[in-house]
Amino acid sequence: MTTLTLPELAKKMAGIDFTMLQTHANGQIAGRPMSNNGDVDYDGDSWFFTMEDTDMVREISADPNVALGLTGSKSLLGKPPLFVHVQGRAALIRDRGTMAQHWVKDLERWFEQGVETPGLVLIHVHASRLHYWDGEDEGEIVV
Repeated sequence: MTTLTLPELAKKMAGIDFTMLQTHANGQIAGRPMSNNGDVDYDGDSWFFTMEDTDMVREISADPNVALGLTGSKSLLGKPPLFVHVQGRAALIRDRGTMAQHWVKDLERWFEQGVETPGLVLIHVHASRLHYWDGEDEGEIVV
């Protein structure tokens, strides 16, 4: 077992765009892929844009405890990819100023009016614990 710091793990995570965001739904666990929108200077916080009228927003409103699952690419030499599991709490942000801080132009593909898109919500996930597996190395970071 190795012991990475959060900045060391963040550097390894920097190339992973998509994560599976998992919520609690009627006693079950629901998951869906979400993009980190290039916001990869990971410090324990993840940011995702979505629309207000989604099951995900309703589920987070009912129970903010969430998980994120990230998987990197396999190396050219066949070494297993980096796997990261994040436990955290989600908050629903509706403040346009905060949204603007995390906005990237590529998001206009889904949200044509930018941060002024009616019903736009920013999900902020603050990690409490991260587990990682990187080849034969594994560890845990408590944030």
